Amino acid sequence: MHLPTPELPADTPAQRAHDRRRLLRAFNLSFAFVLVLAAVFFAQGTFDVARWTVQPHVLAGLRGVLTAPLLHGSLEHFAANAISLLLLGTLAGAVYPRATVRALPLLWLGSGLGAWALGEAGSHHLGASGLSHGLMFLVFGLGLLRRDRPAVAAAMIAFFLYGGMLLTVLPREAGVSWQAHLGGAAAGLLAAWLFRRSDPVPPRRRYSWELEEEAAAQAAQREHDELEPGAPQEVPALWQRPAPDDEQRGVVLRFRRPD
Repeated sequence: MHLPTPELPADTPAQRAHDRRRLLRAFNLSFAFVLVLAAVFFAQGTFDVARWTVQPHVLAGLRGVLTAPLLHGSLEHFAANAISLLLLGTLAGAVYPRATVRALPLLWLGSGLGAWALGEAGSHHLGASGLSHGLMFLVFGLGLLRRDRPAVAAAMIAFFLYGGMLLTVLPREAGVSWQAHLGGAAAGLLAAWLFRRSDPVPPRRRYSWELEEEAAAQAAQREHDELEPGAPQEVPALWQRPAPDDEQRGVVLRFRRPD
């Protein structure tokens, strides 16, 4: 059964076209970054990979903060990160294009610095999993902070796909850089707080009961305004006392008390 509503739908054809373009742009950018990771992965045999990884507590190891997310230890490692980056990057970029662009440097640095500060001495950390954790916590944090319908829907999708990242920020499996995960997650939450107002809040559709309540409140206000006496200067004067320099004098009427 179709119930007609006088209100125009919030998703007009122009808005739907704009949303499709924004989704496609987010997908293309995420896919382009995955292609960069693939090119670097297949070129790793031509240079010393360990030199460009994050080496905790070593000053020279800070170089890996900028380069380690581009490196991967195996094809499985690359494939897992590529899929998560493609999905989470598309989701974040489509719903929060401005916040995502501003948050990416913070996520990148946060994952690397987390591995450098918390990792064991002599270890090597590489991979973009810290960045994917940052994107997941960014989308989830923005959903909790903004709480509009697109934000909540994006947070639920991110949690459904990669809710297990809430556990991988703690040490669970040997050889997995939970330090980078924790650093990326912390950076994602921080970025969600800093950039929660970067993207405008979409217009919220108003339901019939909300319109009825507003109309009733307006009617009550009009009724109150009609019954409320006007300001003294707006009340018509029936008699005005003459000016002091006027020769006329007011007449005082004396009323006799009733017996």
